[in-house]
Amino acid sequence: MITSHTTEPLSTRYRSVIFCLFGCALISTGLAPTSTAVAQTLATITGIVIDGITGTPIPNVLVSTEQREVTTNTTGQFTIQIKQTDTPLRFEVDGYLETTVIIEGTTLQVRLFPNTFTDTVTVMPTPLAQERPSDNPISSQEVFQIAGSVDNVFRTLDLMPGVASTDDFGSRLAVRGGTPDQNLTIMDGVEVHNPYRLFGITSAFNPETVQDFNLTAGGFGVAYGDRLSSLLIVNNRKGRKNFQGSTALSITDTNIVLEGTTPAWDNGTWLFSARRTYYDLFAESLLSLDGQFPSFTDFQLQTGWDFDAGHRLSVTGLHSTEGSNLNFEGDRPGENIAFGSEVDNNLLSVRFDAVIGPRATATTIVARSENNEFLGFNGVVRADARRSNSPVDAGAFGLAKIIFDRSISVRDLSLREEVAFQASSTHLINAGLDLHQLNTGVGFAIRGDRNQNEANGSSITGGTGLPDMLQSTLAGTRGGLWIQDTYTPSSRISIEPGLRLDWSTVNDRSTLSPRLAASYQLNDRTQMRVAVGRYTQSPGYEKLSQSDYFIDLSSVKESRLLHEKANHFVVGVQRDLAPDLTARLEGYYKRFTDLLVGRLETETERLSRISRYRFPQSQRNSIPTTSLITSNPINNAGGIAYGLDVYMNHTNQAAPLTGWLSYNWGHANRESYGRRYAFEYDRRHAFNAVGRYQLSRKWTLAGTARIASGFPHTAPIGLRVSSIENKSGLLVPETDVSGHPVYTVDYGGIENLNSGRLPHYARVDFRATYQPGGITGRWLLYVEVINLLGRDNPVELEPRLEHDPNSNTPRLFEVASQGFPRLPTFGFRLRF
Repeated sequence: MITSHTTEPLSTRYRSVIFCLFGCALISTGLAPTSTAVAQTLATITGIVIDGITGTPIPNVLVSTEQREVTTNTTGQFTIQIKQTDTPLRFEVDGYLETTVIIEGTTLQVRLFPNTFTDTVTVMPTPLAQERPSDNPISSQEVFQIAGSVDNVFRTLDLMPGVASTDDFGSRLAVRGGTPDQNLTIMDGVEVHNPYRLFGITSAFNPETVQDFNLTAGGFGVAYGDRLSSLLIVNNRKGRKNFQGSTALSITDTNIVLEGTTPAWDNGTWLFSARRTYYDLFAESLLSLDGQFPSFTDFQLQTGWDFDAGHRLSVTGLHSTEGSNLNFEGDRPGENIAFGSEVDNNLLSVRFDAVIGPRATATTIVARSENNEFLGFNGVVRADARRSNSPVDAGAFGLAKIIFDRSISVRDLSLREEVAFQASSTHLINAGLDLHQLNTGVGFAIRGDRNQNEANGSSITGGTGLPDMLQSTLAGTRGGLWIQDTYTPSSRISIEPGLRLDWSTVNDRSTLSPRLAASYQLNDRTQMRVAVGRYTQSPGYEKLSQSDYFIDLSSVKESRLLHEKANHFVVGVQRDLAPDLTARLEGYYKRFTDLLVGRLETETERLSRISRYRFPQSQRNSIPTTSLITSNPINNAGGIAYGLDVYMNHTNQAAPLTGWLSYNWGHANRESYGRRYAFEYDRRHAFNAVGRYQLSRKWTLAGTARIASGFPHTAPIGLRVSSIENKSGLLVPETDVSGHPVYTVDYGGIENLNSGRLPHYARVDFRATYQPGGITGRWLLYVEVINLLGRDNPVELEPRLEHDPNSNTPRLFEVASQGFPRLPTFGFRLRF
């Protein structure tokens, strides 16, 4: 049974039904023995053919058996029906080596290599590259088509098993018991420090220019480090040679994409995109707002040249600005708000890919990125969680004066070098280096009331443990070295041992991380995968954009903080149930150690804080006497996360009905402050159903349904008399205009942290798409409703106080908040 603050049960029948559905599908379509007659029926093989060096799709490749032949389309994809006696498949196209592939499974990715060296060298066969456990590939087309995604990849990824959005409006993800700041995002080999726009409402990535996304939820390889939880790889596509373009409009922004051949080089291409919010152009006048409505502008240019044989030079530039400046009166007497923000993102990278002889490739990436964020708030708002027990509103509610400024800056000059060497037909060696010269800083200025609704004082939303004033900068080098061997002794077995060395001059520490992944093809339809490894994360302000809590790293070297650590164990089985249907069952276990948390007040600090209170004896029990969580860091937390993922995916995106089902059962906790408690984003059960149906040539319907357990919640334990600072700087009881005491919510001490749980979450999103020209048409229009059923989802429970005529104190209750309302949206897309 799942409990919540309201003790609302979620029937265990949900779990039983889900397991039965998946179990019946596995038995009926995949695991039951097949007769000899069935084995001879036609099987449909789908796949894509790509350049083995650049990774770009190759059109017009002849794919053939002795009985049949087809050619790949403009995106390198093909479908062919074969019998078992037809294997192997042969791939031929001008300019590339003829390749023969033994069929294992029903979905193939085939790499062809240029035949430039065929007269002078012997090309060694490339070992079969197996997918790692926990890989979740998402195409850019899926981001556009899924109901509720709003063209945002993060809203698509949170439909994968083991992945949860931390809230409805933002894009931050919690993956298998990890916090958002433990996720690493890489775009074209470059670390992205702020992958969001508009405070997380949308992402930094334009699906129009992205080839694919891949989220590895755990057990990723040694080529990437300095994060504990997950890895998101974003690969941008190359520009197409024929001049063309597209434009799109969504609820958040409009964009234009142009691409073509570089004028000076026939073998060079360029790709330019620009995005901008549009609602701000008329929102100020319609809403009678004084100032600038939140908006962003985004430019990206990528250009590349292919020269010699297997050599490519590419340059990518990105510039993004966000801003807002609003002043308005609140809905209730006495309220006024002034809000401002400025965010700048700049990135410039140069990448060189080269083939070195017949057996080796190398990639060199040099990049410089900057991320500057400023957020300021100055306002007076009515505190609904602070009031006296007066029967009338006038003067009964307290007014909270909130004044704060926060700034974050990250400057990163990075170098990445990757080398791959085909040592033999069974060994592919990968090695590399990445270096980051980082200059980071953070500033705080909090002059108003603190957020009393945050049980953890180090919360970035104005917790009581944040410093009043702080200007802190860090400069240092973070780096990593790695080596990995992909050993394929046979076409069924792949083993990837690897070792990574990470270091940081910020805390003068280094760590060694061994990792191992393996896959075994049990039969032509079933594969088993395993991954184990150690992962580490250095302290740094560059993670703050994705963090829930602030830690002051001003004295990081003196305190000799350790790297945070996690051990991953992943084992899974994937089976092809039908030509276009794949199922995956995967278990995982993570053990976290040396996690950074804000330490508790020392006894001296606690007594000093309490000494400021001047409460009469009758109200002394309203003084918070337990030690509070501060923003001073300490490696004094750990925890575990374990669970089971079930994922069933229809892989043919061109089918009339396609989509996926996912279910996760998980458990995650934290161990700190002398107790064990539920991790903030611990979600015991989550089920997602994603589908798209081609109703006719012109109409497509898409729907997304989800139901999940509620997150842990720190529930109030009662009320206490609120305090206010007098002219002498002492804290005295707050009273209303009639002299009655004003009460506020009491969350207790650390013993109450995350002791409750929110009610379950449920949402249905629906989209209808009209495309007059069908799937090859030049334009489409869609309408969409997020939260179609209008459920008031309790993403948070906010405390409220109201007059209680039968008591001397107000009545305390909680209301659901922060969830999506029923929200109609739309989108338009045009290719030219």
